[in-house]
Amino acid sequence: MVCKRFFVLAFISLCAVAHLYADSDLPSGYAGITLGMSVDEVKKALADDPQFGYRGERDVSLLPGEQRTIIETDTSRLAPYSYLERCWFQFYEDKLYIITINIKKEKVDHYSIFNKLCKKYGNPQSLNPRKSEWKNDSVIMALERPLSLKYTDKAVSDSLQEKSTVQKSAEEMSRDDFLNGL
Repeated sequence: MVCKRFFVLAFISLCAVAHLYADSDLPSGYAGITLGMSVDEVKKALADDPQFGYRGERDVSLLPGEQRTIIETDTSRLAPYSYLERCWFQFYEDKLYIITINIKKEKVDHYSIFNKLCKKYGNPQSLNPRKSEWKNDSVIMALERPLSLKYTDKAVSDSLQEKSTVQKSAEEMSRDDFLNGL
């Protein structure tokens, strides 16, 4: 009985210590491409790294009516050996604020990536069947199913989300007043 308690206490202590040694700083990108880079800087970094399968200007598009640019890469033709599939790099006001990297399920599995991220950065702050999220003051890193890794600039994302909230219409406010009066 004493031996069993010892092992339980040792395991709990090991888990607590392992979390302390996990990297507290989350990465702000992947393979030399980091959040906050300009469109031109990302284009150059993609051109210099064959694992993304970047084809040049034809991979770049501009969302109409908004100050947002998207670069989409596809490794199927130019980099079939890569661990990556399709990747998206989203910009707002010429600054990279979301990186989405889809990973080939044939080459690596979700559990291996999840396990590695937990060892490096500790347990995720948010966990559900669809995604695991690690956060700090500036970056949200999410491992999403089926198998993609997403880096988001927290400040830009929060700002865009705040701008997009629409005030209630007069009819909705009137309905709420009626319901509150019941």
